Amino acid sequence: MNAPAATILVVDDEPDLRTLYELTLLREGYRVETAATVEEARRQLQARRFDAVITDMRLPDGFGMELLQDLRQQKRRERCVVMTAYGSAENAVEALRSGAFDYLTKPVDLKQFRSVVASAVQGSGGVPAPRSPRAGTAAQQSTAAGAPSELERLVGESEAMRNVKQRIAKVARSMAPVLIRGESGTGKELVARALHASSQRADGPLVAVNCGAIPENLLEAEFFGARKGSYTGANADRDGYFQAARGGTLFLDEIGDLPLAMQAKLLRAIQERSVRPLGSTQEETVDVRIVSATHRDLAADVQAGRFRQDLYYRLNVIEIVIPPLRERREDLPALCAALLDRIAGEAGLPVPALTAQALAALERHPLTGNVRELENLLHRAVALSDAEDLHIEEGPLPGSAAVPAPRPAAAPAAAPPGAAAADGAGDAQPGATVPLPADLQGWLDQQEREILVRALREHGFNRTATAARLGISLRQIRYRIDRLAIATPQDDDAPDDHAAC
Repeated sequence: MNAPAATILVVDDEPDLRTLYELTLLREGYRVETAATVEEARRQLQARRFDAVITDMRLPDGFGMELLQDLRQQKRRERCVVMTAYGSAENAVEALRSGAFDYLTKPVDLKQFRSVVASAVQGSGGVPAPRSPRAGTAAQQSTAAGAPSELERLVGESEAMRNVKQRIAKVARSMAPVLIRGESGTGKELVARALHASSQRADGPLVAVNCGAIPENLLEAEFFGARKGSYTGANADRDGYFQAARGGTLFLDEIGDLPLAMQAKLLRAIQERSVRPLGSTQEETVDVRIVSATHRDLAADVQAGRFRQDLYYRLNVIEIVIPPLRERREDLPALCAALLDRIAGEAGLPVPALTAQALAALERHPLTGNVRELENLLHRAVALSDAEDLHIEEGPLPGSAAVPAPRPAAAPAAAPPGAAAADGAGDAQPGATVPLPADLQGWLDQQEREILVRALREHGFNRTATAARLGISLRQIRYRIDRLAIATPQDDDAPDDHAAC
């Protein structure tokens, strides 16, 4: 038995346009009611329920936004699509922030009109119907056989993380673009995945794109697709990220790294909801929700002319800010437990116990790399721990605590690796400001790498002798060489290396 046709209320004060919208929707198989004013629309809404409401922004006796506010206050299930004149970005942003499902700009393209309405009522080709939070959680738990849902992967019950989770649940139902801001390593992609999984598009694809990792000359083809022969090596038609994300979510990570020329093309694709593949003369309608993320201050980039202001306002309709780990250290025990469970599971090892001493050592770390740095520390601890308990390396410089103290200047050949750097730092005048590295973890890794390379060279790349010189075990030096990708000669293992294995 076929489900009854969806019922739509169209509100517009222009009779010709109202008739055009009505005929278009009737041809699609919908049942349609119309109204010319806010008051007439309110009477219709009081009399019956609809599947969707499509309203013009400006009406003779008020604004379509008033109907949207009525629906929200009454907790009605109708999804509201707002039509704004002249492509006003301000009106579109205001409507989406107020809870509109989507918006259309006048003059309305009928193909786009049909696509947006289909999404709003979950008709043929539309996105899946929204699920209640309880139903969604139960379904995810039953299908994942106990695996955590995307929202549950956001570990932490601090007030800051509770606010993030609540905001995700609140904005997931809308089509409004979301901008996720946070420092590197805070988990911006996890938030994007939770947002997608909590939305009515959860059954559609989530396509994640690192905007900073694509060569500039390939950006247009990667985003919008390309036709056969459009460039050297294009041997067949291929879809871009927008086409791949149809009916789902397109996640644009590190959006601030896009060059200005590509920003203009992306803005048009978002505004028109259509893309033109490279080498094609025809545009293709795409139904995607845009979620973007950045660790940069885009508002400052706009002021500096590095980021388009109009694109910034299109992307930043709703903002989710992820707090750095140093501002939610109360979440450390839960984060460590979750990370250790995953790290040990991937390695096929028993989950080591997180002792009070290990947790205290972690709390003393600055953790400027946030959750990514914490995961790095735990990976290292699991790899280097011989017992069941976890032991965290102390000190800001990995391995540097074991480096012998500098020797007198009379014996420069025996000076330890890194002594020159330490001496140079000591030459600073009292009160002088020492410049801080932009990427602390990268700087630390570089310092450790230089120390190891110098020590290895001094001992002919004999790992056993180098480890003894630095006061660490052979296992530890092998781990560091692998982690830091230090190239060594093919015959770097001396006979005593093998004997020590």
